[in-house]
Amino acid sequence: MKTSTIILAGGPSRRFGEDKGLALLAGKPLIAHIADRVDGLTDEIITVVSSPHQREAVTRILDGRVRVVVDELDVRSPLVGAAAGFRNARGEYSLLLPCDTPFVSREVLSLLLEISPGVNAVIPRWPNGYVEPLQAVYRTRRALQAAEETIRMGRLDMRSMISLLRRVRYVSTLVLKQLDPNLTTFFNLNTPQDLRRAEILLQRG
Repeated sequence: MKTSTIILAGGPSRRFGEDKGLALLAGKPLIAHIADRVDGLTDEIITVVSSPHQREAVTRILDGRVRVVVDELDVRSPLVGAAAGFRNARGEYSLLLPCDTPFVSREVLSLLLEISPGVNAVIPRWPNGYVEPLQAVYRTRRALQAAEETIRMGRLDMRSMISLLRRVRYVSTLVLKQLDPNLTTFFNLNTPQDLRRAEILLQRG
């Protein structure tokens, strides 16, 4: 079974103040942290960006290791970026990730991929019901259909897309804690303060 990784790197990053994917953490761009963590986990890596300028920068940073595609819609949302990734993915299943989670766990992602056959999505879910749609696995063609249908309906949130998928397998974060005790796999950087926290976490190993 062929699989793909899709990294979303085209968001506006308003709270962060700069292009998050290109921001440096320990001297390395965030997008490179993600690519290094998932290298070899799937058959291909695709990064979705929002402009030719971003494509040039990301291609240069990752030295041709990934396929970089430009989301050509004017609307910016994770769903729109995900649709562009699904459209270009060659794998039957696609691992969807944001560019701002530098501590993604290979063990957690491997488990999500391992239990994906036979369902349309595998999505982590917290005890309070909150889900993590941007650290999840999707059946590529079915997810593309659902994403495009959701966009046609004028909705731009991942949860609306997921509601169209049916056959979704949710994995409790309590289970994932066995692989990543502090669940740092979900630690994402929204502000410069988060970047400083990430630096501290790296220093602590």
